[in-house]
This record gives sequence, structure tokens and C-alpha cells, in this order.
Amino acid sequence: MIPLYWWLIVAAALFCIGLYAVLSRKNAIAVLMGIELMLNAVNLNLVAFWRYITPQALTGQVFAIFVITVAAAEAAVGLAIFISVYRMHGSINVEKLDTMRW
Repeated sequence: MIPLYWWLIVAAALFCIGLYAVLSRKNAIAVLMGIELMLNAVNLNLVAFWRYITPQALTGQVFAIFVITVAAAEAAVGLAIFISVYRMHGSINVEKLDTMRW
């Protein structure tokens, strides 16, 4: 059986990679991918703690399903916004989008 701290180390590494992607990328799609990595790290933590602390209850899995649902909604809305911005400006460079005006 794999110890809990291994799962936490993997989740922390995944979260750090996602945070680096969010903070260092100029492309909006890459920023969304970084956010997805961070949400997957949270899911990994939820399921790992569920498995090692209270395996008889389904709370960790239920919270993970909620996070997956929020991530899917975030991706759909984010991509719709980026498509609209691309049609208006011709680019989805995050640094060029400094105002919310069209």
C-alpha cells in the first residue's frame, strides 16, 4: 500500500506545475491548462485523504465530483470567452488583454 505522504507529494508537485503554468504563460489556453492541473491536484488530495482517513464514507469522492463539475464549467466558459476575445482582437495573449472594454 502506498503511504499517504507520497500522494501528497505528487499532488503538491502537480499543483506547483499548474501554478507555474498560470503565472508564466502568455497564452490564455495554457493558463486554463494550468488551472486544470491545479484542480486535478486538489482532486488527488481529496481522494487520498478520503482513502486514508474515512474510507467508509463517500465524502472525498463526492467533493472530487463537484470539483470535476466546476472544472468542466470553467473550461467551457473560459474557452467561450477566449473564442469571443480572439474574434474581436485576433489574439488571446493575456498581456495584451488589459481592459475589459471591447
